[in-house]
Amino acid sequence: MTIRTLEDLFVETLKDIYYAEKKLVKTLPKMAKKAVSPQLKEAIQSHLTETEGHVERLEEVFMAMDKKPMAKKCEALDGLVKEADEVLAEIEDARTLDAGIISSAQTVEHYEIARYGTLVCWARELGMEDAESLLQATLDEEKAADEKLSGLAEESINRKAAA
Repeated sequence: MTIRTLEDLFVETLKDIYYAEKKLVKTLPKMAKKAVSPQLKEAIQSHLTETEGHVERLEEVFMAMDKKPMAKKCEALDGLVKEADEVLAEIEDARTLDAGIISSAQTVEHYEIARYGTLVCWARELGMEDAESLLQATLDEEKAADEKLSGLAEESINRKAAA
């Protein structure tokens, strides 16, 4: 597709993050299963529920624009997931594995925060108030998930991995 306008770019970026969120719905349960810390398992499972809601919100944004929800392969997320799989496969110590899971999860969160921040800004510029509100809600949840992961890492998981 040729991108000629900010709205075109907005839609293409929506397709990208839609793909990413749908892939995460499949990836997060695998991460939760690998996690050793009960708190980390719970955090990942909780974020999975939120991620399912993110998919629904994105579908609402598409529908508000009279567009069919469509995913476009997100090479960035595929690369982040592949890298996480490779790194986590090399970790033998369970405590270190949890630290690695948090690192990988936060890398993905930061990608999503960047994408949603941009989409919120563009929605505002394009006068798409409903889309802006939906995307802002997701951005807020992504930031909260990142903070929760940081808290778990700093409060116990990194310390245990370092011991």
